[in-house]
Amino acid sequence: MTIEDNIKDYIARNLLFSDNGFPYADDASFLDEGIVDSVGVMELVTFVEETFGMKVDDFDITPDNFDSVSRLATYIRNKSKSPDG
Repeated sequence: MTIEDNIKDYIARNLLFSDNGFPYADDASFLDEGIVDSVGVMELVTFVEETFGMKVDDFDITPDNFDSVSRLATYIRNKSKSPDG
C-alpha cells in the first residue's frame, strides 16, 4: 500500500466515516473541501506519528504539509529521510 493509499484509507474510515473510499483527488484541499477540520488535523498528526513512526513537530503542522493527500505524503517522505525524522 502506498503512503497516499494509506492516508486516503485512514481519512475515509476515520474522518469521513465511509466504507466507499476517498472520493477526492490527491491534491484536493482538506480544508477547502471540508474533508478535515482543525480536530481532524490533530487526528492526522497522531495517525502520521503512529503509522509512520515519526515525530511531527508543532511548526510542521501547516497547510503546506497537511492540506491534501499529496502534500501530506510528500511531508512524510521528506521527514522520513531527515536524520531527526
